[in-house]
Amino acid sequence: MPAPGAVPRAPAPGRAPSTGVPAHPGATDPHAAPAGNAPGAVPPGHAAAQRPADTPSTGVPAHPGATDPHHAASAPGTSAPGAPPTAPSAHPAPPAPPLPAGAPAQPAPAQPASAPTAPQGAPSTGVRFDRPAQPEVPAPQPPAQADDYTLQAPDPRAAADAAEAPAQGGGPGSAVCVACRAGRVDDDGYCENCGHAQPRERDHMEQECGPLAAVSDRGLRHHRNEDAFAVGTTTLPDGAPVSVAVVCDGVSSATRPDEASLAASRAANASLLDALPRGTHPQQAMHEAILAASEAVNALADEQPAEAREHAPQQNAPACTIVGAVVTAGLLVVGWVGDSRAYWIPVDRSAPPARLTEDDSWAAQMVAAGLMGEAEAYADHRAHAITGWLGADAYELEPHTAAFKPDRPGVVVVCTDGLWNYAESADEMAEAVPADAAARPLHAARVLVGHALDGGGHDNVTVALVPFPAVPQGAGSA
Repeated sequence: MPAPGAVPRAPAPGRAPSTGVPAHPGATDPHAAPAGNAPGAVPPGHAAAQRPADTPSTGVPAHPGATDPHHAASAPGTSAPGAPPTAPSAHPAPPAPPLPAGAPAQPAPAQPASAPTAPQGAPSTGVRFDRPAQPEVPAPQPPAQADDYTLQAPDPRAAADAAEAPAQGGGPGSAVCVACRAGRVDDDGYCENCGHAQPRERDHMEQECGPLAAVSDRGLRHHRNEDAFAVGTTTLPDGAPVSVAVVCDGVSSATRPDEASLAASRAANASLLDALPRGTHPQQAMHEAILAASEAVNALADEQPAEAREHAPQQNAPACTIVGAVVTAGLLVVGWVGDSRAYWIPVDRSAPPARLTEDDSWAAQMVAAGLMGEAEAYADHRAHAITGWLGADAYELEPHTAAFKPDRPGVVVVCTDGLWNYAESADEMAEAVPADAAARPLHAARVLVGHALDGGGHDNVTVALVPFPAVPQGAGSA
């Protein structure tokens, strides 16, 4: 979604309690170092996209124009470009022939669109937009005729060679285009025959790991997937099974947001899978995992070119949000920074669902301050200005953790805003989650991603589902 334009000063960053959400006790336990690796995700195919022109892509992260390094560039304004006059021709063109009687007058040529200018106001300190600035949308054009884009007929010899290449284990340039099924795919990932971009590894990812599963999709508007997830299972010292899910959303206005989300999810997952078998309390382990994820993202800023580090060592550094869940027998722990969320959906739908996290965002601060209702705040164009994130330019890292003891079976939905934008409240999320989600988590995750795509797919969509098993009566309440 496009970044807003001139943004009024937002409240100071920090955790803003949300109205009507369960209380979340913060973790204050000591920190431990991460270790291990998260299981890899298996990417199936994804719909092909047309090769872009040589103009800048609308999804490329915008460099912040404000003096504070935490802000993305605001939406462009307008200005009168004023083109210089051209020299008169030595041979003026003959006058146009008169129109026939009764013919309608020719319309005057349209004036050129004004060029964008810098934003008039600078965002306030401690607020960052997780969407890049978008150019003005051009006026819709009439549909092209079928013969306007005549494609070169594929060489049958090349098509035959390309079809045989996968079976022969060919290298780059030997794959067959998923769009025309005839042309070779070049080293840049485009079809040499029809020009279509081929699916990237992270365009669509699915993974099932024991009782839990996760799905991530690029969506319908972004040119790449900047979300990432990691899931895993392990055991506690007493042999009790434990499930772990981490979901991260790259901040699109930052540099390399896809790398940030991937590094954070892997580091947090590895930290949890290392700490839990050693007897670390799940809530403390979650706190340590968020710190480990932060360190992994911070390290990406050190990998920038030396010249960039010299002039602005932390400006527009890689950044992402994070949310994670740990499920053990009788205990549910969540942790987060940013606006990615976790929901509790009971198997018995007569029981109420609940949102387990609260956003580090402008909208949450407005609601907490009593200045806006929740529906009004999240409908505002500034709603997705986040006040907490992982990254070298983060104003202040404040990991949030909360522990719950549900007294009935259910499923934990861990997701990015690409999903909850289409199911914001706990009741809406419960309606979108299939009734058999606890028994078929991968199927349910696919359904939820489809729900977001059917709603418009304006953002990357990532969701992990972690079933919570039934516990003995009297173990606790959600």
